[in-house]
Amino acid sequence: MSKVRKFLSALELGLVLVLVPAGASAQAQSWPSQAVKIVVPTPPGTGPDIVARLCAEKLSAMWGQPVIVDNRAGAGGIPAMSALARAGDGHTFGVMPTAVIALTPHLFRNPQFDVDRDVVTVSNIVISPLLLVATPSLGVSTLPALVELARRKPGGVKFALPQLNSVPHLTGEMLSAATGMKMLSVPYNGSAASITATIAGEGGQVTIDSPAPLMGHIQSGRLRAIAVMSSKRLPGLDHVPTVAETVPNFEAAGWFALFAPAKTPAQVTTRVNQDVNHVLQMPDVTARLAELGLQPAPGSQAGATRFVKAERERWAKVARDMGLQPE
Repeated sequence: MSKVRKFLSALELGLVLVLVPAGASAQAQSWPSQAVKIVVPTPPGTGPDIVARLCAEKLSAMWGQPVIVDNRAGAGGIPAMSALARAGDGHTFGVMPTAVIALTPHLFRNPQFDVDRDVVTVSNIVISPLLLVATPSLGVSTLPALVELARRKPGGVKFALPQLNSVPHLTGEMLSAATGMKMLSVPYNGSAASITATIAGEGGQVTIDSPAPLMGHIQSGRLRAIAVMSSKRLPGLDHVPTVAETVPNFEAAGWFALFAPAKTPAQVTTRVNQDVNHVLQMPDVTARLAELGLQPAPGSQAGATRFVKAERERWAKVARDMGLQPE
């Protein structure tokens, strides 16, 4: 069983029964007493923002209070995490992707937040699979063919990065190390730019990204799906093999999880975990996530905490192995 799936299978689905004092139970029942804020470290229209707004709409209806999405983009998620860590109203949460929680602490000399000290994990929300795609003009349609080409012409294949030191970037470096191929990394400012460059086949010839921004281009033939980074083939792309079918045990995926300031009452985070689980199992929510190529990951708060801890350790090792230095 893959590392990601192993931890997800350990997440206890359903409601979590917790024994709490009567006063704490009353506080959880009366919560929320005001508008709830969800901080997001990316601009509107990005994956974390779309998922946050999808959950916010459902949670607002359940709680009878506004749930406001607060976009604080840039600087590796530092402004968003700093705002989340400082919040002390018991009504502020954050939807954070892998990179902010697992990579930013290793990429910035002064990230201004400490995951262990400043926040607690409330819930996993989704797993975001990754796809390796190529421009058709490159003339390869399988991973072995790409590896053979990149080995034969070191630096001759351009790897368009959605962002330098991002999860797709590090995943590509892991794949290169595992296969012995040498690609030329070309960083861009966001997925739109790296995908456009790859379609053109000039500023990039391959890229790695989540399915949502790639599916339309794959279906139109402008991009060719080479391999899935997940341990299993993806619905709707059943013909596309996993990397693990060529490179045993290889797997990489992103994720979005919900966090709260460390001082948030435990009975509140338990309540929010339960309600997020409920939202993630709503048919219209699961359908929308499927459209985005995202896989819902409901489960207990304890399970989510273990998963995030393991992922932080995993990506920290990748950063060390790559020799990444904080700036």
